[in-house]
Amino acid sequence: MSDTDLFRLFAGLMALLVAAHFMGRLFGRLRQPPVIGEILGGLLFGPSLFGLIAPDAQAWLFPKTGPAAAGLALIYQLGTLLLMFLAGIQMRALFSRQDSRAVGLITVVGMVVPFAFGLLLVQLVDLSGAMGRAGNETALTLVIACAVAITSIPVISRIMLDLGIAGTAFARIVLSVAVLEDIVLNVVIAVALGMVDGGGHDAFGAAALFGIGSGYGSAAYHALASVGFLGLVAGVGFVVRRVLATSRRAAGPDRPTGRVAVQLALVLAAAAGCLFLGITPMYGAFVVGLMAGWGRAGPSAREAAANEPTRAIQSFATGFFIPVYFAVVGLKLDLVHSFAPLYTLLFIAFACVVKAASVYAGARWAGRAPADSLNLAVAMNARGGPGIVLATLSYDAGIINATLFTTLVLTAVITSLMAGTWLESAIKRGLLSRRDSTETPPPSSAAKRRSEPAEVGSA
Repeated sequence: MSDTDLFRLFAGLMALLVAAHFMGRLFGRLRQPPVIGEILGGLLFGPSLFGLIAPDAQAWLFPKTGPAAAGLALIYQLGTLLLMFLAGIQMRALFSRQDSRAVGLITVVGMVVPFAFGLLLVQLVDLSGAMGRAGNETALTLVIACAVAITSIPVISRIMLDLGIAGTAFARIVLSVAVLEDIVLNVVIAVALGMVDGGGHDAFGAAALFGIGSGYGSAAYHALASVGFLGLVAGVGFVVRRVLATSRRAAGPDRPTGRVAVQLALVLAAAAGCLFLGITPMYGAFVVGLMAGWGRAGPSAREAAANEPTRAIQSFATGFFIPVYFAVVGLKLDLVHSFAPLYTLLFIAFACVVKAASVYAGARWAGRAPADSLNLAVAMNARGGPGIVLATLSYDAGIINATLFTTLVLTAVITSLMAGTWLESAIKRGLLSRRDSTETPPPSSAAKRRSEPAEVGSA
């Protein structure tokens, strides 16, 4: 890499990092998801603004090819891996027996029905104009179905934390449902991406060894590979936790860097294994995070020590890699040439109505009150980070074109803003309580609850 390319890479990274943090902090002060600010920070340097004002300067600072572009793409990929690893880590033991009926019904109805409507949409509406360079209709169908059904864990959890409702039964139901949805939909996304990546144009990995091409054979292989990989890691999940525990004992309390290295090595190994199997590497990072964090619950000193390396990774990832990742998402958005307002509006309306109606129906079937069911419907509509990751992975793989990419990113942004605004308004109107009053506890439990803080995360 020449000095010129290195300068462009460093200057571009600096610009994206500063803009992402500034806009993210600004949105945080406005009580909006910081991730949206990070995307807008990158949007400032993309073709929508900087490229419109000074196209030659924008093309020089952020070239589409060459060493500088490759360097930025590598950091972007690492940001994806760390984001999905941390998303998996966040999926701890949220489930409560008293919520099992609500969680089960909302998950089934609120995920299966929107997914089915997404499949139906592709059959009823000609979306060939949204297809990317890969030209794979089956993969496009799966991506659109996932885009309608997906829910964001990071964004909605951050919103509920900021509003002081993170410790309520309402939050527990939302996050539990989102966990189950994300596990299933990540398998589907991995299948869609694998069908394109394993299409035979890259003679590498198991698909090439077995001579698996495109079509239904590829879909069946990648479905089995994705489920099999999840089952394999789940089956040896205790090995992952044993490795992490051994590294903790070997490193000692004063050597957290060794434990951080072990976790990152596991993420990279899983990502490499997925690439060999023809599965998207982000799926491997997600599964390792899921297995490493599954079942962790409780504020014990031992648990705090186990979480220390994860907090170290999260601190650095959220300070550099993940903001740059979302800034690059904004950098790719072209609101001048790839934005179709009517198309985007219709898709957002369709996705929101189908998802909200399905979650509402599932909640009412589970016996939730109408107001509580409506709050759940709006909260589960936030697509946030997972919706953006789905859009970027599909766009990079050539499944969708720039117009649909823009539509999916804007859908994730707008639905996240809607969820935050609605829940804050519901609290002010008394339709959602910061106290965990959705269930009626027995007297002894009620007395215990009165001794606990009413709000969580207000510090």
